[in-house]
Amino acid sequence: MRINRPYTSIEELPSTIPVFPLPGALLLPRGHLPLNIFEKRYLAMIDDALATHRLIGMIQPAADSNEPAPALMPVGTIGRITQIAETGDGRYVLTLTGVCRFRITAELDTGSVYRQCNVDYGAFAGDLLARNDDSNVDRSAVIESLRRYSQANHMKVDWKEIDKTPGEALVNALCMMGPFNLAEKQALLEARDLPARADMLVAITEIAIQKSCGEGQKLQ
Repeated sequence: MRINRPYTSIEELPSTIPVFPLPGALLLPRGHLPLNIFEKRYLAMIDDALATHRLIGMIQPAADSNEPAPALMPVGTIGRITQIAETGDGRYVLTLTGVCRFRITAELDTGSVYRQCNVDYGAFAGDLLARNDDSNVDRSAVIESLRRYSQANHMKVDWKEIDKTPGEALVNALCMMGPFNLAEKQALLEARDLPARADMLVAITEIAIQKSCGEGQKLQ
């Protein structure tokens, strides 16, 4: 999914952004995250984003908690609203497209109903460059781990579609859709680069396979 407002420099991104804490929700650069918005504070956040830069920071809470304002993980991803629809019953159904990761420098006391933070993108400026060359990614290992995981969990996979998917899109989609816990998703988010993320994805998937198979059972 292409965006109408491409970003070529981190200087084009706002230093103060609204943040949406959501456990288990992982957004990566050029990834697409569907969201169903119904809480009043987040409806207000979407309205304000649409009226300004259309950007929202997705971030995980530091722990899966029911607290109204849980501590936040240090790193998240800013995403642009690229699709949105009103449902007629007070909800927004939208898609965020990932732009760049950020590190929180301070949370602000703005008095708004949703949380806002000052953020820094400096360590992640490379996120703005699409990785068209995935030669450094061990694609065969990624696909083999997916094959083994799908076999262990009796999942159907469209392998023809997998074969056509570019490396970055494949790795990021599997990271975002995988049934990984909060800490694992955060580790995938903070991976240094795409090859490191792919290697970490394989390692985490192998652990999930062993859990699915049970002790002493192996897949061929």
